[in-house]
Amino acid sequence: MLMAYGHSEMASEPEEAVDYSLKTLESVTITDNGAAPADPTQPEIALYVKAGSDGESIGNCPFSQRLFMILWLKGVVFNVTTVDLKRKPADLHNLAPGTHPPFLTFNGEVKTDINKIEEFLEEVLAPPKYPKLAAKQRESNTAGNDIFAKFSAFIKNTNPGPNKALENGLGKALRKLDDYLNSPLPDEIDANSMEEEKSSTRRFLDGEDLTLADCNLLPKLHIVKVVAKKYRNYEIPSDMTGVWRYLKNAYARDEFTNTCAADAEIEMAYLDVAKRLTK
Repeated sequence: MLMAYGHSEMASEPEEAVDYSLKTLESVTITDNGAAPADPTQPEIALYVKAGSDGESIGNCPFSQRLFMILWLKGVVFNVTTVDLKRKPADLHNLAPGTHPPFLTFNGEVKTDINKIEEFLEEVLAPPKYPKLAAKQRESNTAGNDIFAKFSAFIKNTNPGPNKALENGLGKALRKLDDYLNSPLPDEIDANSMEEEKSSTRRFLDGEDLTLADCNLLPKLHIVKVVAKKYRNYEIPSDMTGVWRYLKNAYARDEFTNTCAADAEIEMAYLDVAKRLTK
């Protein structure tokens, strides 16, 4: 499925369909004759992401969502194509042989390395036309970076013996993130105030706005929440107020919710990955 994104009103006119179920949504300004005006200053960007089980919807892939969020936050017009890996369209194979989504084309040039894509987009889609998304605080880039590894070890384990220790390891990593989210950043601290330092109330890792750090962490954190509950009946403790505030604020943003796979899709993706504990 192909979708086109920008930052104006939506139109329902579909583009010409191609052989692997294209459905287009235009969100650029529409002229009187129904066509989207060309902007020579806009780069041509196409993002290819993993499709869901139906072959069309957004599939479970935190790396796909990471790039999807970055482009959305940049405010640039771009196309998104969900790729059904079971069908492996010939056109896609010719475009990027041996490559699995996510990847993108920028003015016709194929780019496949996720970290390099992020760096490239931050460099070329720069102020004043596009917002800078890099975090100001170095610590924001590494906050929560061990959570997904701890979660994977916990969810794949089949031995009841180490299960509690693995659960505690995940909880410890989440607690570390919670501490960071509740600790005031330098710009939240009033150096002239004599009052006791208060907990942070910021929305995201690096402040009030989403950054590249959030685009990396939030998709993984959401998967942890959904899958751990489904297959281990593990819930992020309610006293982790920083983590829950962080997730709540993410769920209120279109840049996250509209780029995220449905919970049922995430659960299905882990059906064979999440191992049952043997008795």
